[in-house]
Amino acid sequence: MKCNSLEEVRSNIDRIDNEIIKLIAERTDYVKQASSFKKSEDGVKSPKRVEAVIQKVREKAAEYGADLDMVEVLYREMISRFVSMEMDEFKKSK
Repeated sequence: MKCNSLEEVRSNIDRIDNEIIKLIAERTDYVKQASSFKKSEDGVKSPKRVEAVIQKVREKAAEYGADLDMVEVLYREMISRFVSMEMDEFKKSK
C-alpha cells in the first residue's frame, strides 16, 4: 500500500501494532493452556520445539520479505518470555 503522507504511514503502523498486540494476547492464552498438557519442566522448555518454531518463522519471514534475523531475534525473545510464563503456570498446577 502506497501512502501519501507521514500521517498515513503512522496510522497504518499503529493499526498493525494493534493487530500484533491482539495476536500476542491470543498467543498468551494458548501458551497458558499448553502448560496443562505438559508432563514435566523439560516438556515446558522443549528446545526441539523452540528450534522448530524458529525454523518455521524464518521460512515465513523469507516468504513475506521480512528480515529473517530480526524475526528470529523477536521470536527468541518472545518464546523465552512465554516459556517463563508457561513454567509459572505449570508449577502452579502441580
